[in-house]
Amino acid sequence: MSRYSDRDLGMHRSITRRNFISGTGTVVAGSLVAPRWALAQQETRTAQGYYPPSLTGMRGSHPGSFEAAHALRDGSGWSDAADSGEYYDMVVVGGGLSGLSAAYFFLTAAGPDARVLVLENHDDFGGHAKRNEMSYRGRTLMLNGGTSYIESVRQYSTVSRNLLAAIGIDVESAIGTSEKGMGFYRSLGLGRSTFFAEEVFGGEDSLVMGRGGGAGSSGWADWLAQTPLSADAQRDIARLYDDTANPDYMPGLPDVDKKERLAKISYLDFLLNLARVHPDVVPFFNDRPKGSFCVGIDGHPALYAWAQGYPGFQGMNLEPNPLVSPLTHIGGGQHGLESEWNEGPDIYFPDGNATIARLLVRAMIPDALPGSSLEDSMMSRLAYDRLDRSGSKARIRLNSTVVAARHLGDPDAASEVEITYVRNGKAEKVRAGHCVMACYNGVVPHLVPEMSDTQKTALMYGVKMPLVYSNILIRQWTAFTKLGISGITAPGMYHTGATLGRSVQFGDYQPSTSPDQPMILRMAREPCAPGHPKREQHRLGREDLLATSFETFERKIRDQLGRMLEGGGFDPARDIEAITVNRWPHGYAYSYNTLEDPIEWAMYDSDDRPCVIGRQRFGRISIANSDAAASTHSDSAIDEAHRAVREQLAVQSRGRRRSAGAD
Repeated sequence: MSRYSDRDLGMHRSITRRNFISGTGTVVAGSLVAPRWALAQQETRTAQGYYPPSLTGMRGSHPGSFEAAHALRDGSGWSDAADSGEYYDMVVVGGGLSGLSAAYFFLTAAGPDARVLVLENHDDFGGHAKRNEMSYRGRTLMLNGGTSYIESVRQYSTVSRNLLAAIGIDVESAIGTSEKGMGFYRSLGLGRSTFFAEEVFGGEDSLVMGRGGGAGSSGWADWLAQTPLSADAQRDIARLYDDTANPDYMPGLPDVDKKERLAKISYLDFLLNLARVHPDVVPFFNDRPKGSFCVGIDGHPALYAWAQGYPGFQGMNLEPNPLVSPLTHIGGGQHGLESEWNEGPDIYFPDGNATIARLLVRAMIPDALPGSSLEDSMMSRLAYDRLDRSGSKARIRLNSTVVAARHLGDPDAASEVEITYVRNGKAEKVRAGHCVMACYNGVVPHLVPEMSDTQKTALMYGVKMPLVYSNILIRQWTAFTKLGISGITAPGMYHTGATLGRSVQFGDYQPSTSPDQPMILRMAREPCAPGHPKREQHRLGREDLLATSFETFERKIRDQLGRMLEGGGFDPARDIEAITVNRWPHGYAYSYNTLEDPIEWAMYDSDDRPCVIGRQRFGRISIANSDAAASTHSDSAIDEAHRAVREQLAVQSRGRRRSAGAD
């Protein structure tokens, strides 16, 4: 438990942490007049020098980004929207990677006179692919505020690979640069560690260096002996990792039947009821799936755990999944049909996949981001005042929440769609020949009420996975080098651990390479509700995030860092300079789970999946985003954007042929 007072933690310090309102989500009133704080924020954001990546405090789904959508959900309407008189060939709803890709695909295929408007509810583009920049004593560092990296890039589709190349990303060169940087901390001899909090494991707080391993269970036994885990837990964890000590828990069953049974039980069930470990083992493993699936082991299928290399399955003689087969996307990690754990390599940019978003913007609005290469894009300051200029072929309108999209006429015959959005507390509407919904699937039925009930139900099936990426600027990282670590895993704590920011150098960007330099730390939280079905856990986790103030996050961050790094001389009151909490109540796309969903939805690409039914074209409205693929990965967002634009280009082509026939 914490031994620190608020003053010990530095809660009184006037650091950069509360640029905007830090409390709970405020819903726009039924009068549809924006509250004073929202208007004040809007004035700040539109003033000269507007640069969202440098903002700290509560980011991600920040105050002002979701209130209009929540009001729509709760029954409000905007019948008095002002007609802007604007017309575009396409309006894209959502400025994340899928929305920006859709805009890019349409502009490059629809002809030189095509015009596109992207409407984005946040104060920055990129969706979850956001950049965080933090400065201290003249030095600027960056880290991703959401989407972290390009995963298994060699398994990307041809469409996604071609898009990366078109916007300036040489995949093979980027792999080499990324791999060199990601090995920097190892080159310093820094390793991993585990923090055992007294409120989770009993005894006293304990930071244990390294990790178990070695032949049989002896390596684990020696490491576990340093922990405060009970003797029963130490014995059973060592047994789980001992290749010779785990029997076949389903003797006599063929491989396919074993896998089907494992698909319908959780890893928690496997540990307690098949491997029969002591309950004290559970907290040690419980956080393992959270980084990818945002649930603990009670919501994680045992089959997925086996595929990801969790211990305990060694004696079951399960046949490995081949690299190319209908089963190799088990666990929702679709890259075509490959799984996220079947080989890399990956690409890590300093700001995560915000680099992709920025390069997409440059490709459509070249003078918004000076330069011409991936390398020179890193330190180029994006000119936000050039994103939404009259006469531009591509326009990106931030702080604009779409609240309605309707066909002007019969959806099967209409030639235009009218889109209504709220900006500065006022509703406006534009018209377009085509519309792509690249936003959260669950909001689309509220925006397009004329859709069929079947399609609406399918769109609302998946519940996005909530998560938080908190980035903390510290004056120096000597505490880590004194302890000999680059990161800490903290099972059962509010945040699942802390790691040093990535040390990759692209172009002129200089990461922190000396312990006496400032550093951005990464801490993550995936709120869930054990004991509930997966989708309900995500709903409850979302409510948790929206109800948690920035002050609570700050206190938890300061307390946890102070306790974990105490042995290295870290002082949370002295050493923390800025905090950015990237809150994503609607985070990762929902991926099907064999515990509650039909096995076929999770293991195969069946056409009866809700994501397939929900993404069907509706007249001149198509559905993009990673939700449409039920996949959490950036290539899915790109591929779905390509499909959605292709659908609308076909509609455009048929319309032109009909017009030519009439003439």
